[in-house]
Amino acid sequence: MKIEDSQPMNIKSWSPEDRPREKLLSKGISSLSDAELIAILIGSGTAKLSAVDVAKRVLAYVENNLDSLAKLSVKELMKAKGIGEAKAIAIVAALELGRRRKDQSPDEKPKIDGSKTAFDLIKGDLMDLPNEEFWVILLNRANRMIRKKRVSEGGVSGTVVDPKIIFKLAVDELASGIIVVHNHPSGNSKPSESDINLTKKIKEAGKVLEIALLDHLIIAHDRYFSFADEGLI
Repeated sequence: MKIEDSQPMNIKSWSPEDRPREKLLSKGISSLSDAELIAILIGSGTAKLSAVDVAKRVLAYVENNLDSLAKLSVKELMKAKGIGEAKAIAIVAALELGRRRKDQSPDEKPKIDGSKTAFDLIKGDLMDLPNEEFWVILLNRANRMIRKKRVSEGGVSGTVVDPKIIFKLAVDELASGIIVVHNHPSGNSKPSESDINLTKKIKEAGKVLEIALLDHLIIAHDRYFSFADEGLI
C-alpha cells in the first residue's frame, strides 16, 4: 500500500515527541506549530482524521492566517470537516482570550495620547465583528483609561446609540473625558451624516456635564477614521 493511500494514524499511535500535548511538556509551547496548538484545543479528530489533520484543514480554510481565523464565527468554523459546535467554541474562546490579554497591562492603565493609542487599545474588540457595535472609553484627568465599555450593538449597517447611557457610565465612573468608538463592518471608514450628527450631539451634551468628548473613532477592519485628527471635534 502506498503511503498516501493509508488512513491518518491516531495521535495515540504517534511517537510521544510528536504528540502535541507531550511535545508541549517536553519541548515547550514555542515548539508547537499553529496546527498543533489548535489540535490541543479541539482535543480529538474524526474516525479518519487526527486532531492535527482537522486543525490543518481549519487553517487551510483561512490560508494559514490567524488574524482571519479570529474573524470566523462559531457557525463558520463548523463548516470545516471535523469541527462541531464544542470544538468551534473552544477555538473562538481561545482567540478571544488572546485579544483580551493584549488589552491588559500588568501595571497602570494606558494613557491615551492620540487617536493611534486609542485605536490600538480597542481595535481587538471591534475590528473582527460582522455587526456594528458602539463603545466608549472613559478617561481620568490624566487621560488614562478608567475602563472601556460597549454601549450598544446592532446589525450590519448600523446601531442605535443613546447619549444618556454614555454619560451615565461616565458620571458613574467620575470620568473627565470620553472617546466614543464604533465600527463599520463594510470596511468603509468614512463617517455617515448620522455619525457626524451624533458626534455633535455627544459633544454638546458633554459640555453641560463638563465631560469632554476627545475623539470619535470609526474602525473599519485594520483602519480607522478619527474625528479629532480631521478637525471635526
